[in-house]
Amino acid sequence: MVKRTVARLPLMLAAVLLLAAPAFAQFVPRSLNDPATGEKYHIEASGGIWRPNTQMTISSEALGIQGSDINFKRDLGLTDQSFKELHLVLRPARKHKLRFGYVPINFQQEAILTRDVVFQGIRYRVGLPVNSQLNWKAYRFTYEYDFIVRNKGFIGFMLDAKYTDVKAALQSPIDLESIHARAPIPTVGGIARFYVVPNISITGELSGFQIPDSVSKRYKAHYLDLDIYGTLNVTNTFGVQAGYRTFDVGYNIKDDATVTTTDAGSFVLKGLYFGGVVRY
Repeated sequence: MVKRTVARLPLMLAAVLLLAAPAFAQFVPRSLNDPATGEKYHIEASGGIWRPNTQMTISSEALGIQGSDINFKRDLGLTDQSFKELHLVLRPARKHKLRFGYVPINFQQEAILTRDVVFQGIRYRVGLPVNSQLNWKAYRFTYEYDFIVRNKGFIGFMLDAKYTDVKAALQSPIDLESIHARAPIPTVGGIARFYVVPNISITGELSGFQIPDSVSKRYKAHYLDLDIYGTLNVTNTFGVQAGYRTFDVGYNIKDDATVTTTDAGSFVLKGLYFGGVVRY
């Protein structure tokens, strides 16, 4: 009996190995050098819908007449709206990225003035119907270097050239006045991303620029861009995003002779956005 069992032992071991082979073939451990889902790409494009809460004021002097601080919501009847946004990323190497962003922000509204306001040297009387427009095209050109890169995320810094093109107009039965400002704004910032699980990440980035009083007594300006968002990567080539973004832009220009403000503006937009991302 013992001899028979010993004779069958090699056959039993062979059968166990044959049965285990398919199960072992199904298990493929994740490589230690395998990036998280969504981090294998050279080109990335994303777009979304952003509906921010807006707080905007503007003033403009002309002909030596000081302008009023005009609040777009209280004085001009502005209501919050949704805007589209587009972002492109070119990644020639894992630590280097070239980025482009574009957000067209347009407001147009009608209102009956509840107080006198002065804009571009023209006084608009209480009770006067006015149409107002604000067209703000916000472009962003960025170089990003990720100095710490891991499979679960990265940390990097950014050098930005934000190009701002703003046009504001006030029209009434008596006059039409407008201002137009275009300028590149250099900013610096940082970015960090962490994958809570292999296909879900949380990203935060902050960039900004400021001209303080110590640099110029005539010009004072600031630009702050904060973006915090989460991404669910369904595959390496497709994902969905949701986030919270803040634009805070302000400027104040003074006359050298009178030390009075000739032009000033404050534009704050902050709110949630939703979108998608595709990669190649």
